[in-house]
Amino acid sequence: MNHQSPLADKRILVVEDEYFIARDLERALRAADAIVIGPVATLEQGLDLAESQPLDAAVLDVNLAGERAFEIADRLSARDVPWTFLTGYDQWALPAPYRSASIVAKPFQADRIIRAIGALMPDKGCA
Repeated sequence: MNHQSPLADKRILVVEDEYFIARDLERALRAADAIVIGPVATLEQGLDLAESQPLDAAVLDVNLAGERAFEIADRLSARDVPWTFLTGYDQWALPAPYRSASIVAKPFQADRIIRAIGALMPDKGCA
């Protein structure tokens, strides 16, 4: 049975300022055969990649060293790139426009983040 990961060959942007979380996330995505863009740790770097790179999806930490990633989310949405927040914040703590967003809670489990990202992308069928 040839079961390919739903993230195989997908370009996933990772914006996360905590080194160990970023590395774990990168490892989990690579294990699912995704192409990891980043990880980057700042709002400025995230915005640059969100605007300049071809992307299939993104994982965004809400709090980047005191700056919020909402501007990155907005830029991605403007480009029709789906994204999920990876955060320790509860949904109700987010500004109203983002409360219905896909959210994966920290600490995260690899299979949970892979499923969340896979759910964001339209099914392209079997390759």
